[in-house]
Amino acid sequence: MQPAENTAVQPGFEDVKALACDDMRAVDDLIRQSLQSDVMLVSQVSEYIVTSGGKRLRPLIVLLAARALEYQGKQQVRAAAIIEFIHTATLLHDDVVDSSDRRRGKDTANTVFGNQASVLVGDFLYSRAFQMMVDIDRMRVMQILADATNTIAAGEVMQLMNVHDPDVSEKAYLQVIYRKTARLFEAGAQIAAVLAERDPQDEPAMICYGQNLGTAFQLVDDALDYDASPEELGKNLGDDLAEGKPTLPIIYALEKCSDSERKMIRAAVEEGALERLDDIHAVIDSTGALQYTAKRAQEAADIAIDALSDIPGSEYKEALIAIADFAVKRRS
Repeated sequence: MQPAENTAVQPGFEDVKALACDDMRAVDDLIRQSLQSDVMLVSQVSEYIVTSGGKRLRPLIVLLAARALEYQGKQQVRAAAIIEFIHTATLLHDDVVDSSDRRRGKDTANTVFGNQASVLVGDFLYSRAFQMMVDIDRMRVMQILADATNTIAAGEVMQLMNVHDPDVSEKAYLQVIYRKTARLFEAGAQIAAVLAERDPQDEPAMICYGQNLGTAFQLVDDALDYDASPEELGKNLGDDLAEGKPTLPIIYALEKCSDSERKMIRAAVEEGALERLDDIHAVIDSTGALQYTAKRAQEAADIAIDALSDIPGSEYKEALIAIADFAVKRRS
């Protein structure tokens, strides 16, 4: 499959956000309204994590996709807020499971408030998301989000099973990132098509777009763990290795390196050790692992863009294309 030809000048990411600013403001208002609770700690932790930065890429995709598909209603705002709540809940739980202390350049919620509060507030956000699904009153939307949430949870368990295992294959790794990351991108884009009810082919097109965009985004994210500064990354460099996660740069390097280098990397994955991080960086560089990861990310982004070929031309479609381009060129 060849990527769709696109000769138009693509907007930058700030232009993309500006295009959806009114809808995103409505999403932010709904998020704050929905975070209100008579339990003070719930409000404190929720507010901390939701306002702690981030690109809000997942809700942005919902909003832009709905506009690109000429949806005239208002439920895309609620759907976008739900997607953000599900994503935020997974972050709260992830950081506890991974014992992470930095995210988006700030202390994680579990560092500030403790593991127990983070897990329980994550549960609160999940349950609030499902309450908001009922308000949309579309069984198809509820089905998509319920299935996506279940898939994400299964992906978390799959990743846990792969921790400290240097024999994880590229295929198994890609299955994890589909479940953990790409599935929610996919759900957000798919819901926009369901709401729009414009053309039967819109739904598979948006599924393909979201799935491949999410894959590209996560591939780049995993590469940045070995190719960015802590300031750019917003978390500690080498966190994936410290947590024993064999991501694609490590998987590829293990396939291409020498026996002695392989022994060193396998030991680092098994032990979650960073003592030889500089040496591992050198092996990743010498084997072209980052270039390979970038290539796979670009392939996924090209498929995402091609999936939009039959969507009517508009500034919103160009924004979705620009997001796919941004996903593979970002540095944080």
